[in-house]
Amino acid sequence: MPPFTRLTSRVVALPVDNIDTDQIIPAQFLKITDKSGLAEALFYSWRYHPDGRPNEAFVLNQPQAQGAQILLAGDNFGCGSSREHAPWALIAWGFRAVISSSFADIFRNNALKNGLLPVKVEPAILNTLFNLLKEQPQAEFTIDLASQTLSYPGGQTEFPIDPFSKTCLLEGVDELGYLLRFLPQIEAFETSHVLWRE
Repeated sequence: MPPFTRLTSRVVALPVDNIDTDQIIPAQFLKITDKSGLAEALFYSWRYHPDGRPNEAFVLNQPQAQGAQILLAGDNFGCGSSREHAPWALIAWGFRAVISSSFADIFRNNALKNGLLPVKVEPAILNTLFNLLKEQPQAEFTIDLASQTLSYPGGQTEFPIDPFSKTCLLEGVDELGYLLRFLPQIEAFETSHVLWRE
């Protein structure tokens, strides 16, 4: 996965609390094991009418959403089932980060393992960001992972992330990729361990 260091982007505002994984990626798409094509399934029930026509009122179907890499969502984002397809679909659409005041634990872990950065901010900051985008829909935010800061017109705030996930994102590796960096040491240990047992 590509490293996440510093991202400056326009923002898609979705001011809805308790967006669950079934809304992010409906169950009928869970048979897919290939991540390609999941962009069209993202928020499927909201993006399309029952007859398949795009819902022009939904934010992802509006021209200003195209190319935005940051999603600003309501509280408790990613609640519900543990489907890994949820971050897959968000990434496939083009998002690199989601900002919310809280994330479901399983979603947050799945997101981090797949290169999607969950940026947790205080509820008052979240409200400020939504109000800012109402006034300045084309505003850009900057997320700097090294300093763990989110900058926006008129302000800046810090966000938490565990050191291991931060290292993996900065280096663009998953857990296995991180471990493989130590392959020479692992092989040396295995060799010495075998000799010791003999």
